[in-house]
Amino acid sequence: MKPGKTYEELEIGMSHETEHTVTEQDVMDFAKISGDFNPLHVDEEYAKTTVFGTRVAHGALTASYISAILGNDLPGPGAIFTDMNMRFKRPVKIGSKVLVRAEVSEMQPRGNRVTLAVKCSVDGKAVIQGEAKVMVPSSEKK
Repeated sequence: MKPGKTYEELEIGMSHETEHTVTEQDVMDFAKISGDFNPLHVDEEYAKTTVFGTRVAHGALTASYISAILGNDLPGPGAIFTDMNMRFKRPVKIGSKVLVRAEVSEMQPRGNRVTLAVKCSVDGKAVIQGEAKVMVPSSEKK
């Protein structure tokens, strides 16, 4: 496993992007893990009767892609997730390709706290937008 970035290695404007295609298996696995079996996510016949006309992925599944960036890439291993504020703007249909982006937007030296602007989009349209806050290790000896 590669080490995560320390507070001193980060700077405002640093960013990371990933891409995920939401599969049928992802949705069913997430339902099983989370216990959320809302028929909007798991029952096509029911979902056809809704405003969306088809099944959609759990919003929390899409949001979890943000968590993956924070824990794996930016800042990466060692980062502690402390806060997330997000707005769900559009549904994500099964088969959608989700582009996930996190960008360092603010840094507070006290407590090595970092704020990142986060966004998930499908076909260039935001599906989730918000900010995440993390604490990261320091490279300085205390």
